[in-house]
Amino acid sequence: MTEPRTEAADPRDRDLAAVAVLFGDPARIAMLAALAGGRALPAGELARQAGVHPATATAHLRRLVDGGLVRVRAQGRHRYHELAGARVAAVLEALAQLAPAAEVRSLRAHRANAAMAEARTCYDHLAGRRGVELRDRLLAAGALRQVDELDHRLTESGRALVGELGVDVDRLAASRRVFARRCVDWTHRRPHLSGALPAALTTQFLARGWLLQGTGRALRVGDGYDRELAGWLGDSAGHPVSAGSDGGSAVAPQFGAENELGGWSDGSDVRGGSSGLPERGVAGLLGSGA
Repeated sequence: MTEPRTEAADPRDRDLAAVAVLFGDPARIAMLAALAGGRALPAGELARQAGVHPATATAHLRRLVDGGLVRVRAQGRHRYHELAGARVAAVLEALAQLAPAAEVRSLRAHRANAAMAEARTCYDHLAGRRGVELRDRLLAAGALRQVDELDHRLTESGRALVGELGVDVDRLAASRRVFARRCVDWTHRRPHLSGALPAALTTQFLARGWLLQGTGRALRVGDGYDRELAGWLGDSAGHPVSAGSDGGSAVAPQFGAENELGGWSDGSDVRGGSSGLPERGVAGLLGSGA
């Protein structure tokens, strides 16, 4: 069985201020949040999302590119911007866990936040209540096993299950990306999975119509999602279950009751409250898919 990959240790200290200042501007954090769903966007759209003049957006994007947080992808005459990788999205989500809850000012915003809390993409993998539930059910079905505080690997039965969806597990394990890591969902304060495996599963769920693309980062749950997931996992009851850190099954949780702080966080907060950013704040930006 392939072990989770680890990066070589680097004993040098880190210049946190150099990267922190890039996150500290309201326009730049709005642009980064707009890219957190894994899509590449043109500068004009990012200017609109951040509420700044195109020339100002260009200057901000240049700083983000120079700082290694954003990269540019050319397609013909057009230039698109995207996050430099999943680790940038993880930092954004960790900041969102520390940020105050954004004020909900309209019914439309409330509905959007509720949809995001149910199912959304966190960079490229499933998050929200459905993401938390997926990890729980994989553990309870014996398809997944937690090997330490953060990382998971598939069991033999899990490899067969994932293979049924057409996912090449060996290719995922051989990639440089983390395979399946515990990622605390700050909508529900419980972990979902991040990494190559959940990204591949999310892609398959979308391709099969189990999940449907919504607005921004939001995902819509297909009419047959619960039935299809239960059939895939061999769970005839089809009820969501919870699993402890050791992979044992437990009673389905009351979401929001726990506050597990290990790993990176992700989610959207539907609570009202003050905001450190104009209008929506970090939590609002990430939660709304702006």
